[in-house]
Amino acid sequence: MKIAIVTNNGSSVSQHFGRAPYYKIFEIEDLKIKKTSLRERRTGHFAPGGIQHNHGHKDSHESTGGHGYGKDAQKSHASMVEELADCQVLIAGGMGMGAYENFRLTGLEVILTNYQDIEDVVETYINGKLENLMDQRTH
Repeated sequence: MKIAIVTNNGSSVSQHFGRAPYYKIFEIEDLKIKKTSLRERRTGHFAPGGIQHNHGHKDSHESTGGHGYGKDAQKSHASMVEELADCQVLIAGGMGMGAYENFRLTGLEVILTNYQDIEDVVETYINGKLENLMDQRTH
């Protein structure tokens, strides 16, 4: 299994999914970390050296009244999902509802957390004790 965690620096969980320049990838086997890598994002608001995505601000609010929805937003989220095609879990400090829902629709397990330390969040996930803050929200 591979877990992707959005990060600004490789050691802490980013609080804003779209603005984080990296994913820290953890390969897990038999409930142990086997390998880690830092993957540069090619999408997102400030992704270095890559595609700047557009949420489709003009039409993204039309049908739902919320940011991150609509055809343009779905296309940009799809390009983000492609970056994580080899991962089963995505962990972030926060992200918009449009992104959250689009990622989950692809089968990716998405967890929002208030943990800061990446190593702590991975160990907590492996031990089955990581709570998803989204579960505490009212939809």
